[in-house]
Amino acid sequence: MADLTVHDVEARSPQAQLVDVREDAEVALGRIQGAIHIPLGQLPDRMGELDPQRPVIAICRSGNRSRQAMQALQAAGYACDNMAGGMLAWQAAGLPTI
Repeated sequence: MADLTVHDVEARSPQAQLVDVREDAEVALGRIQGAIHIPLGQLPDRMGELDPQRPVIAICRSGNRSRQAMQALQAAGYACDNMAGGMLAWQAAGLPTI
């Protein structure tokens, strides 16, 4: 799988499961509509909340934790990509958050 640009993620978001692995305080500052919040430390125990038949895109603040999440999800059999630049890049591009 790969690093996706924020515009790739925006285009794929209707079909993909967006998994935001940031901490609660970070998510409170804004998240992508429809993203599933699973902090990175909880991901191993909560992978079952995701549909293994649908692609996953991992998201964090800058792209580092989401890369770790992507690797863990891939190891568990999920088709997963990483949003390069994270929410910093998303917000810099002027894309919407809730």
